[in-house]
Amino acid sequence: MIIKGDNPRRYFDRKKHEELVASLRLRGMLQPILLRPAPNAESIYAIVAGERRYRAALEAFGPDSEVPVTIRDMTDQEALEAAIDENDNRDDASETEQADAAVRHLAACQNDRAETARRLGWSRAKLDRRLALANLSEAVKSALDERRIKVGHAELLAAVPADKQDKALETILASGLDIAKTRDLLMRVTQSLAAATFDKTECTTCPFNSATQRALFETHVDDGHCTNPGCFQLKTQAVDNARLKEEARAAATANAETSETEEDDDEFDDSDDEGAAPSDRDGTSLTHGEDATGQTVIVPRPSATAGAVKTVTRTDGPSVTVKSIAGRTAELREATWRTALARDLADNAEHAHTAILVAALTGTLSQIKSSTLTSRAGLLVNPSFPELSFTGKIEEILALTNAQATTAHSAIGAAYARDVLSFGHVADLARVFEIDIRQAWQVNRAFLERYTKDELKFIAQECGLIAHKGEKAFSKLLGSKKADLISGMLNAVGFDWAGRVPSAMSLDATYGSPAIATSPPIADGATDLAA
Repeated sequence: MIIKGDNPRRYFDRKKHEELVASLRLRGMLQPILLRPAPNAESIYAIVAGERRYRAALEAFGPDSEVPVTIRDMTDQEALEAAIDENDNRDDASETEQADAAVRHLAACQNDRAETARRLGWSRAKLDRRLALANLSEAVKSALDERRIKVGHAELLAAVPADKQDKALETILASGLDIAKTRDLLMRVTQSLAAATFDKTECTTCPFNSATQRALFETHVDDGHCTNPGCFQLKTQAVDNARLKEEARAAATANAETSETEEDDDEFDDSDDEGAAPSDRDGTSLTHGEDATGQTVIVPRPSATAGAVKTVTRTDGPSVTVKSIAGRTAELREATWRTALARDLADNAEHAHTAILVAALTGTLSQIKSSTLTSRAGLLVNPSFPELSFTGKIEEILALTNAQATTAHSAIGAAYARDVLSFGHVADLARVFEIDIRQAWQVNRAFLERYTKDELKFIAQECGLIAHKGEKAFSKLLGSKKADLISGMLNAVGFDWAGRVPSAMSLDATYGSPAIATSPPIADGATDLAA
């Protein structure tokens, strides 16, 4: 009549289990097991607290025996809080068990860390430490549960990307490294942020920033280091590639201007009058004009007596167009829209349902990476789900509450937005669901640094900055160094970039003006968890 409940406990020590079996056979069960009626089942009760005693009693007395119990009517939230409290107060409470429980409790509190800490009776610092440990791989969690490594080892490994943790764990165990030597090992593979050539704004809140780790753990690498070398390398390469392209473009411009100067010397007479327009040798009057990019060029002045009109055009590269600047932002645009769609599907069960049906009936649902959802199954269902047999997993899915099923359903929709191969499918869904990226993204320095000065002028024009500052003031700003130009654009007095979507970031290659402010929908715990 008793079934296992939603127990945060991950690890049961075999030796202590045998000791408890012997104690039960000698003295019986002295402390009742806490149960609650199982949902959607008559005369069946789920364990809230006491699973270790239950396991030992099965071995000591057999499945047909009786044990003392206390039965209480409890909601899912009350049962979870009681289970966490019971496990937290054990002498042998596992840090990883607390971490997994903290993640689930945080979702139930709608991602409110202050409320989660209050309900758990923890300090905010302890909650943050446990949530950081939730990022450990399963192999590292098991090693910590079984005390093959110490908490200090786990804290150091929590600062390493998940795909590198298992290899590091193998090195620690094979070489018998203590915490100090493990720290020295990780220091050799970190990158100094002081030497970074890219914008480090995002790094200030990154979990792989050693300064963040110092605030969480007693054991950490030195401040000012990045523990994610893959990300560091990608950002460095992006900056280097952009610099090389800019240098190549500058060289081409210089060559073109030299060639144009030589042509001008052959074609035009010098004028001593500084304010006068130059003249062609055949008498055609010349004046100043602008090409398609807004640059000043020399063009013939119309004349009733002139014959064939000569046109002098610039040769320093193609004109700036929506298509040309969009090409520099393709990866960022795709990633931003995928994220925005994923969050919408996590927040909107109806949208998620539609997306899953479309994916299934178009044969693209299988494009969701197998690891995307299986790695989160323990969080979406329960921590023991990955270790169950296929039949056991079916039973767990059947036992899901409506809220849990909605969360899992939304997570599948969000995973599809992330993984589907064709960005065209993402764009089509985003249009149908009227996704707006304004709440998740806005123009920033990293975005503007992708472009040349001519392209920055194009963006300033379409976003209304030139109209705001005035042509003369912006022309003066345009004459400064690129870094100063970007700073001037971002910090223009009285101009707000919020809500302005350049054509390079939109789905239909048109500028999006600021939308009328509306209050964002309040997400419940299920949608936060799915997101």
